[in-house]
Amino acid sequence: MSFTMHGIGVSRGIVIGRVHLLERNQLEVTEYTIPREQVNTEILRLQNAITAARLQLRTVREHIPRGAAEDATAFIDTHLMMLEDSSLTQEPVRLIAELHCNAEWALKLQRDALVAVFDEMEDPYLRSRRDDIDHVVNRIQRILLNHAPLKHETLEVRLKDCIILADDLTPADTVLLQHHGIAAFITEYGGPTSHTAILARSLGIPAIVGLHQARRYIRDEEQVIVDGTQGVVIVDPDEALLAYYRQGQERERRYFAELSKLKEAPAITADGVAIELQANIELPSDFEALHRVGAKGVGLYRTEYLFMNREAPPDEEEQYESYRDMIRQLNGIPVTIRTLDLGADKTVGNGQDRPVAVNPALGLRAVRLCLKDAALFRPQLRAILRASALGPVRLLIPMLSVVQEVNQVLALLREIREEFDRLGVAYDRNMPVGGMIEVPAAAVCADVFARQLDFLSIGTNDLIQYTMAIDRVNDEVNYLYEPLHPGVLRLIRATIQAGEQYRKPVGICGEMASDVRYVRLLLALGLREFSVHPAALLEVKHIIQQTNLKSLSGLGVRVLACSTGAEIAAILADINSPPAAGAAVRVN
Repeated sequence: MSFTMHGIGVSRGIVIGRVHLLERNQLEVTEYTIPREQVNTEILRLQNAITAARLQLRTVREHIPRGAAEDATAFIDTHLMMLEDSSLTQEPVRLIAELHCNAEWALKLQRDALVAVFDEMEDPYLRSRRDDIDHVVNRIQRILLNHAPLKHETLEVRLKDCIILADDLTPADTVLLQHHGIAAFITEYGGPTSHTAILARSLGIPAIVGLHQARRYIRDEEQVIVDGTQGVVIVDPDEALLAYYRQGQERERRYFAELSKLKEAPAITADGVAIELQANIELPSDFEALHRVGAKGVGLYRTEYLFMNREAPPDEEEQYESYRDMIRQLNGIPVTIRTLDLGADKTVGNGQDRPVAVNPALGLRAVRLCLKDAALFRPQLRAILRASALGPVRLLIPMLSVVQEVNQVLALLREIREEFDRLGVAYDRNMPVGGMIEVPAAAVCADVFARQLDFLSIGTNDLIQYTMAIDRVNDEVNYLYEPLHPGVLRLIRATIQAGEQYRKPVGICGEMASDVRYVRLLLALGLREFSVHPAALLEVKHIIQQTNLKSLSGLGVRVLACSTGAEIAAILADINSPPAAGAAVRVN
């Protein structure tokens, strides 16, 4: 009998196929005491296991198909770098020597300590990096416990056209499974910002995560339909459902073939209004995706990756070289570099001299942390200013709450400019400085910030979270994470109005801008700058091209007068129909 399960769709596409249940032996780690004379032998056992884990990952890397997206190698390289990090190579050795415990237990203790730090992180993208720790540690533990290699890591196994069902997948798993030709995957855990989810989108593998207890209800070899767009799995579908979804597959195939023609087309509405459409960059490996879709700019370049998985923060020169290399790759495309958005409890250095925040979302993070720690912030500002001499660069300050923070940052920049002038260091004297509006107080006072800054960028992810007073990654309350809440939309409109009043550009770089359901709504609210994930850029461009702004006249007022998100959703369903998917694209 057919039934449906719902999870989080992280990579779109419709797949019909048979399930392959990816079973893992449960890792049971117990503690036991090592005699003093055997401690060195136990340390050597751990070091050999780490070496074996490196060899396994290098083998995986060698089997990545030619032409695969750069993300495929970047995530494997991230895990290889973690296997070189002293937090995994040295700290467990110290624990073995001090506690006289077995290698498995020392590794578990260190894993727990690292994960505790990541769990305190506010940003879901950064918090999900704890998954990488688990993936790397589990690989070492399997070797220590003498577990057989997982079946999908044996290259003779053939899983072509299978739909993988697992508790979770590592980036290495995902790359190997793509090598085997899988059609899609479903996991019980994970989120939309995990490395595996990002990699699935990059590799074009339809995927659903967070499908809790799926292995309890779905059997091996059972036929299922995976709808990665809607986050739906249909188990044992009947002929009518199969026919319906086969038609959907054909529509999607035609639609994406047409979308690919939009790479060089301008983002202009049907009535001739030009819209600024740029891309968000998470990792250096995203540059290839940016060029594939013909993005005309980078609206958000996150710098946190430079500071992660290391003992000490990067110095000015290392940061400058990273920005320099990025600007060269962009070849004249403008880029907005966001300054460091980490919290006091996060791993900038080892973080041991700072107390763990009780509520990191409301604590010392982003610009607050940077202004408190000039030794951390000043080298980044200097590096960005120097890089501005090499191409069009904008600087973006995250999580502004009060205008004093703007004044402090601008004062630091003035000091650095004066120093550069004395030393003859080149920089762009007119480099624009903007601020992220993601705190409700900042949105309410957006006019104050618009007077002080050159541009504003709305971070809808945090703005929604703070407005609704919820943790958006907490399963118990994330049903309240509602982009269409009237309060959220009024804050967005107020920010756009402030930009209009002072003739300052206002963009949105949060997930809301990448969601095609909201494109016309945001246009009706006055938004003229979008920064989206590269995978969403062509589809957002298509929606823009299919939209007549005059037809949206009055929509913003109508929506802002609504009392509930449900009312607004009903209005959007009307203005978004007929669906853009399947509509002819306009390439000039």
